[in-house]
Amino acid sequence: MASDLNLVTGGTGLLGSHIVEQLVNRGQPVRALVRPGSDRAFLAGLGVELVDGDVTDADSLARACKGVGTVYHAAARVGDWGPWPQFVAITIEGTRNMLAAATAAGVGRFLHVSSISAYGHPDGEGLVLDERAPLGANLHKWSYYSRAKVAAERLVWDAWEKAKFPVTVVRPSWLYGLRDRASMPRLVDAVRSGKVKVIGDGKNRMNLTNAANEAEGCILAATNPKAVGESYNLSNDGVITQQEYFTKIAEELGVEPKFKHVPYRIAKFGALVMELFGRLTRRKRPPLATRYSVWLIGRRCFFSCNKARTELGWKATIGYDQGIREAVQWELARRQSEGA
Repeated sequence: MASDLNLVTGGTGLLGSHIVEQLVNRGQPVRALVRPGSDRAFLAGLGVELVDGDVTDADSLARACKGVGTVYHAAARVGDWGPWPQFVAITIEGTRNMLAAATAAGVGRFLHVSSISAYGHPDGEGLVLDERAPLGANLHKWSYYSRAKVAAERLVWDAWEKAKFPVTVVRPSWLYGLRDRASMPRLVDAVRSGKVKVIGDGKNRMNLTNAANEAEGCILAATNPKAVGESYNLSNDGVITQQEYFTKIAEELGVEPKFKHVPYRIAKFGALVMELFGRLTRRKRPPLATRYSVWLIGRRCFFSCNKARTELGWKATIGYDQGIREAVQWELARRQSEGA
């Protein structure tokens, strides 16, 4: 009899925490792999089973996968800055370790959280990409996050093609939402100070997804028998442009939207200069802009999620107005509680 126990890696992160929360709300048993020293207060409050371990520790993964039916592998080295060995150890080798442990444990489904960044950095006015697009196009020298995502995803496909291990791959886009401690804090600061840089004319359609909607897509993909061996772009919640996104944040903060426009090519060149300086000086903190962040915000291409809509029935439960309002208010409440 197949186990109904779900294992989630990266459960203390933005997407992972929403996957855990929604599985619990569905009455599903959940085990979360948590690194020693990580903030596990939210997960503990949900009453899920917490197992100490790390994707870089193969022994801990064998224990974590025991008796598991479905793995949601969301753990990865996130961000567009940092040393390559960290991306290798966590994103690439961590995925290899998870696949080995899940295979040995006889897991029934392995849901791998990749990224639309695994497509590389394609761009172009009117360019629309779906799941048939090749991985790793136009990668920059220091696109460590994207390079690692490509390598990790190829490991997953090897497991499917060579051993028919039941995998499903989802490719999220730029995530936001409750418990966003990465992009929303920076956007709130930039919008409040009037220092937001709109790349290009601001009319480009964003590939933006609420983490709660993304989690719903992950669960739909992991529980649909027809999704075995398939990939899905979970890449937008509808239509919103770059300037509309920043404007909605400003409205929620109660400030007048003041944006400065920077041509895409100039922003990209400036980011390259900052990257070069950061690498030469061995800067640990990311520069103000990188080519990846410029592409993320200002790209003119779009990633279609029609396959997920059609085959999985995935749609946005939380729209942009509600989602942005909740995300901004959560960030303001966090700052107040932490005295920031």
